[in-house]
Amino acid sequence: CTGNGICKCRVCECFPNFTGSACDCSLDTFPCMASNGQICNGRGTCECGTCNCTDPKFQGPTCEMCQTCVGVCAEHKDCVQCRAFDKGEKKETCSQECMHFNMTRVESRDKLPQPGQPDPLSHCKEKDVDDCWFYFTYSVNSNGDANVHVVE
Repeated sequence: CTGNGICKCRVCECFPNFTGSACDCSLDTFPCMASNGQICNGRGTCECGTCNCTDPKFQGPTCEMCQTCVGVCAEHKDCVQCRAFDKGEKKETCSQECMHFNMTRVESRDKLPQPGQPDPLSHCKEKDVDDCWFYFTYSVNSNGDANVHVVE
């Protein structure tokens, strides 16, 4: 019974949170929890403690990886631009659409957070409406709070 139950008369009686003929299927959904707090990122089902991604674009252990999706940088570019520089496509709707992250201004690119911190971090280089490059990082901490650091 793979250590998760007791064999009685050649039949496994599984301990709580286990099922299957050999008690080899965990009912624990914690391994399927995505960083946004949803089971399998809302794009799959948790079967025996493993995500079975139902949306073919998404893969990975918690159905969070999407090779063909718009990246984090492109997704947040317009909001970072209006919050930091008061310009861009979302300038008029900035206060309604772009308050979902904490923003910190830094003096230069070497003052941006660097890889190696506990939160997943994306380094971004995007062009603004004036065709100038601007740089920022985007990370989400364990509480689900998004943090942006942008070079002034």
